[in-house]
Amino acid sequence: MNNYIKRGRTMTFTAPAGGVVSGAGVLIGSLLVVAATSAAAGLPFEGVAEGVFTLPKANGNAWTEGQLLYWDSTSNTLLVAASATARRVGCAAAAAASADTTGQVRLHGVPSPANAA
Repeated sequence: MNNYIKRGRTMTFTAPAGGVVSGAGVLIGSLLVVAATSAAAGLPFEGVAEGVFTLPKANGNAWTEGQLLYWDSTSNTLLVAASATARRVGCAAAAAASADTTGQVRLHGVPSPANAA
């Protein structure tokens, strides 16, 4: 099979305006990745599209294991409901309380349109 490039769990992207910081969620088009490296805007960085990560969550959002989660591109936080600025990115890997500032998400590595329920 001479057309295979790589598995695709980690891919190289171009850092958007403002750059990226290692460990932060970054929305690339309709795909949420976690930056494996830091990079200034316009430079390449490695982004991980699949796996379990601890990421910021919206205040007041409690969730249960396996619940669908959405990434709000305005606040750069995880939500439990679709909104005009949110994309479905995976599911909760562990329960999270309303007061928690972070939560565990299992990224599914599949691009999602805005408002995807």
